[in-house]
This record gives sequence, C-alpha cells and structure tokens, in this order.
Amino acid sequence: METSPIPVLTVQTAPFEDQRPGTNGLRRKTAVFEGKKNYLQNYIQSVLSSIDLRDRQGCTMVVGSDGRYFSRAATEVIVQMAAANGIGRLVIGHNGLLSTPAVSCIIRKIKAIGGIILTASHNPGGPSGDFGIKFNVANGGPSPDTVMERIHQVSRTLEEYAICPDLRIDLSRLGRQEFDLENKFKPFRVEIVDSVEVYLQLLRNIFDFNAIKSLLTGQDQVKIHIDAMNGVMGPYVRRILCDELGAPANSAVNCVPLEDFGGRPPEPNLTYATSLVDAMKGGDFGFGAAFDADGDRYMILGENGFFVNPSDSVAIMAANLSTIPYFRQLGVKGFARSMATSTALDRVAKAMKLALYETPTGWRYFGNLMDSGRCSLCGEESFGTGSDHIREKDGLWSVLIWLSIMAARKQGVEQIVREHWAKFGRNYFCRFDYEGLDPRAAFYLMRDLETVISGKAFTNQKFAVGDHIYSVERADNFEYIDPVDGTVARNQVRWVLLSSPIMSILMSVPHKNITLCCVI
Repeated sequence: METSPIPVLTVQTAPFEDQRPGTNGLRRKTAVFEGKKNYLQNYIQSVLSSIDLRDRQGCTMVVGSDGRYFSRAATEVIVQMAAANGIGRLVIGHNGLLSTPAVSCIIRKIKAIGGIILTASHNPGGPSGDFGIKFNVANGGPSPDTVMERIHQVSRTLEEYAICPDLRIDLSRLGRQEFDLENKFKPFRVEIVDSVEVYLQLLRNIFDFNAIKSLLTGQDQVKIHIDAMNGVMGPYVRRILCDELGAPANSAVNCVPLEDFGGRPPEPNLTYATSLVDAMKGGDFGFGAAFDADGDRYMILGENGFFVNPSDSVAIMAANLSTIPYFRQLGVKGFARSMATSTALDRVAKAMKLALYETPTGWRYFGNLMDSGRCSLCGEESFGTGSDHIREKDGLWSVLIWLSIMAARKQGVEQIVREHWAKFGRNYFCRFDYEGLDPRAAFYLMRDLETVISGKAFTNQKFAVGDHIYSVERADNFEYIDPVDGTVARNQVRWVLLSSPIMSILMSVPHKNITLCCVI
C-alpha cells in the first residue's frame, strides 16, 4: 500500500533573548527546554539556519546524546526539523547514544557538515537537572566564535520554524530508514549506527592494542577499576576495555546509561567520583578512571588512590608520546593548553624543542591549531585532553594513552608521575568553582578586581602566605591572537603572576559562575 508523503509545516514563533550559545553550546535547566513553548525548536532552527542554504540542502549531519533525560524527545524534534530544513541524511547513534568524541570521529569519517550533541557534560541530569545542545562543525570540533555568533543572530530575529511533526523514527533499530516528504525530490534518510564501532576502528589505528591487552591480562596483570558514572561511556568501556582488551567484566562499574546518571553529577573528580576513590584507596587496583556524561573528560587514579591532576596528566602524556604508534608514525608537531592549565606542559615542550600555544578556555580554540598542523596534543584544566586524531577532547583515548605508557614503561601510575616530577620539576594546581551566583554580584566582583590589578600600585605588591612572601610580577587581562587566522579573543581571564604561583580568575557572568584556578 502506497503511503502519502509526510507534510512539511511552517510554525510561527517568537524569538527568545537568552539563546546565545557559550563555550559548550546552549545549556539551560531541563525544564526550560521541556516546558517553554518552542524554546527547543527555536534553537534547533537557529542552528540549522546558521548553515548556508546551499550547503544545507541534501547534506549529512550526525546526532548523538549522552542519554540524559529529555534526549529522546529532543532527538525526535531534531529529526523532524532536519528533514523539513532540507538535510538529506542524519546519522544517529543506537538508542540516540553517541559520546562527544565519537560524534567528532564520525563527522570526520563520513565528511558530514556537522553534528548536534545533546549534552550538558558533567552537569546533573533528570527532570530537575540540566540540558544542553552543542553544534560541532565540519572539522568535528566545537563551533568557533563566528558560527556561535551566527546562531545567536538568527535566534534574535526568528519568526518561524520548519518541522515534519508526523515523522517518526525508531532509535532502537540499527540500519537505514527512509521517508518521502512533501515537495522534496529525494527521500530523507536516517541511519541508526552502532554507537561504538567507528570510534573503536579509529582507536585500533592509534594504539598498540596487543600491548595494552598484555598489560590487562598477562602474568603481571594490572587490575583496573573504571567508573562510567552511568553516562554514555558505559557501552564504550564494556566494548573496548573489556571485550576488546580483555579486562574482566567486573573492572567496569556504573555502565548502564541512566537519564539522571544515578542521581549524582557525572563529574569525574574527587568530589563526585567518590566510589572510585574509595575503591582505589583499598589497594586492590593498580589503575582507576572515571568519565563524565558525554565521555570527553576523565580522571586518573593510581594504586591506593594516587591522584593525577589534569595539568600533570597532559604533560606526562606529552613526554611519553613515543610509546604510541600513531605519534611514532606521524610525529609530534606541538602542544597547546588553556591558560588556566599549569605550565607543566610548557616544560615538556621546551625539553622537546616544540612549540607551545596558550589559549583561552574552550576547546574550540585548539581546532585551528590542529587543522593547520601546529598542534598534536592539547589539554585544559578541567580534565580534558585530546589530540589531532579528532577535534574534541577524548576521555577514553586519554585512558588508553595512560595504559600504553604503563605497558611500555612497566611502571605504575605513581612511579610514572614521580619520575616525571624528578625530571621536569613539579607544578602545583588547584581549582575552585563557585556556581549559581547572582550575576550582578559576579559582575561587580570582576569589575572591582580588574580595577585593583590594573592599578600601578598593584605591581610589586607583596603578599604573605604563612612564612613565605610573594610579590606580584605581572597582572593583565588575558588576550589571545589566533596564529592561524588572526582573530582576537579579549577579556578572557584576569591573571596575577606572583614570584612563584600564578593565580587566575575566570568568570562567565551569563552562566552565573566563577572559577578560581591557582597554578604554579
């Protein structure tokens, strides 16, 4: 029986004033996306309309989520609107699940025009939690400032959106689904793909899986404990670390993706990954790791709970890249770090005679450096590390780097870290986040702080910390000039450089939070 083409509708709407995307896309309370009429539809239309119409018609896009509450409903809306807006093909992870690194990987593999990722990263899930929408561009990386500005400008004047409300897909059925639409010459195609397979193929080409498998299964087997924190990484951990690399099934915990992440924030740090910390302190495991909701960030622990801070982690990776076949084959071009990350990576770059780039906070700033061949490895202070294999930070890739280093050096985590300190010196790092602040209070705090550090009297001022006296060497408002295209990012961070420590304060008033990072 022949079915009628699915109608394409145009729905009248009105713009919202708060849809300017930030570093990680648009994040709001789930209730805003779910409860405000047309809020989700407006933003999706703004994203789609930011793509030139000639590029959009018949193109391919990738869609994935970290599995948090409202993701399935939002995915259905995205499919309906992508069809109505002329997208030719959507590639979606099985059951809607794709890690952020996997989305980047697939975009690059199939040469998609971009991808939409439904995630609020480490923020809580559930009906009372947070929801977010990221748009990654054709290189697989986060939207640069120019794209985010286009999205924002569309959102400010939006009067209508296009949608096919009768279009329904089955996210649980692998394979191709095709739909005939009114006034469209070609059918709209949706492909539901295995969430892990393409990403796994990429990792096989980067690492020596046999060496890692020997570490996890050999005579001197290292017992590992991996916490997926009930985010998207559960299927990846099971498939790659257990099935592919031989780790026992009980090495991986909290591997079932849950809409509320089991009632805890999916944040891989000492505060929220407490079950991992407790397990590692028992001394039964030689390596431990946790991942955030969408799989782009991680935490590393060694035996007895030895903690590796994110600044040390990226520096140690850099110093040991020769253990990875990918880098032995392609070479190492340079390193990059966010300005709030400690200078541990700088020491390694200097020893290796490689360029070191210091960027504002936000992974999008690394994209140009990697695309232009300037950078092979980059990292930031919030447990994010990655390389030019994709254009996102990559939690599981980082774990495999660490396991590769352990296999090559035949050492545990703590010994590797302490030997690194002995060779390069030790850099100290700590970070404090203040969230949910009154934006006016945050604004005045930052204004007054800038007034203080801009004054001539502030330079050379002395501060006592215990028995130690520190004097200010430099204070400035961080500015970044992209070495590739010359774009300038101003007012990023207020820096205070003392004779020994560096203190930095980062603020994003619209997000009502302040991050204080103290690094040496």
